[in-house]
Amino acid sequence: MRTDLNDDVLTELAVNARDGSPADLEAFVLAAYPCVRRFVAYLTDPQSADDLTQETFLRVIGSLRTFAARSSARSWLLSIARRVVIDRFRSAAVRPAVADLPDWQAVVERRRLGSTPSPESAVVLADLLTRVPGERRVAFVLTQLVGLPYTEAAGVLGCPVGTIRSRVARARLQLATSVLEADRAA
Repeated sequence: MRTDLNDDVLTELAVNARDGSPADLEAFVLAAYPCVRRFVAYLTDPQSADDLTQETFLRVIGSLRTFAARSSARSWLLSIARRVVIDRFRSAAVRPAVADLPDWQAVVERRRLGSTPSPESAVVLADLLTRVPGERRVAFVLTQLVGLPYTEAAGVLGCPVGTIRSRVARARLQLATSVLEADRAA
């Protein structure tokens, strides 16, 4: 499975999948899956990422015929993934919480970070990213981790490019400050 595909190749795979055979669809999904899953995992948590990624691809497959390739397939995919995550948060917000803990979200976050087998740097980054406010975190993940250009990230998030630049700059500043504070404390 290739994860190093540029936007043009991924867009070409999407167009082929739109007009082609099940093999073309499989090639597109296999090529796009890692990027979408990584993005969804940063927006939510690793435990939910698989389900939300599957849900994203269900929506993608359902609307693939309408993909007109006016933007890159990666931007299109990540826009859909973002909407899937937002829909999940909205759905969860209207359901009653069943945990009998005063701060159940903090408990879940500690368990998630403590039980996720990953390299130390990834854990530190994930912890630092959880402290960055949501809009800044999403802009940072899209541009710095997923690798989207600022203009495409602006398209995914539906805001001006200047807003993306500002959010990324503020996220970087906050992350750098957090690292310096941790170094001083150690």
